[in-house]
Amino acid sequence: MLWRIGYDLLKFQEMAARLLATDLGKYLKVPYSYLSMTKRSVYVDKHIHEDQEGQRLKLTPGQFRYLFVYPFVKQKAWYRLTKHARQGMMDEHIEIGHRYPTVRLNTTYSFGLDDQEFVVAFESDKPDHFVDLVMELRHSEATSYTRRDTPTFTCVHRELPEVLDLLGG
Repeated sequence: MLWRIGYDLLKFQEMAARLLATDLGKYLKVPYSYLSMTKRSVYVDKHIHEDQEGQRLKLTPGQFRYLFVYPFVKQKAWYRLTKHARQGMMDEHIEIGHRYPTVRLNTTYSFGLDDQEFVVAFESDKPDHFVDLVMELRHSEATSYTRRDTPTFTCVHRELPEVLDLLGG
């Protein structure tokens, strides 16, 4: 998986064209592409996080060994709930997340850009903590409003020269 972060959509297209024009490019396929943008969460109101705005609005890849990425779509019924009802369920979700400080969540928004509503990317050096977090989140009330949260991609962070060596380049 190639996790690309940028602030100009045209740069993504230019990078893809340049990559596909290389010798390696003829072997590449793009079975999935998740386009999304950062945005301040409407549910993080009374919850205070260290560098809350910076973490939510700017992603810094490569600080953790593992990355777990998947698209996410809520049921239509979720949006018919009152803001207060949704906030209560998200407060529970957030509280569960706080029990796993070794797992960082990046939620990005895809409404109107792609086929999902969100792309979530969890980063951690401890994949077992991520598994425990997801297991616990399955019991939360908000999860009953999930329509789709697959496929999930599990990635190991590697620098480009190491990736090329693994590919036999």
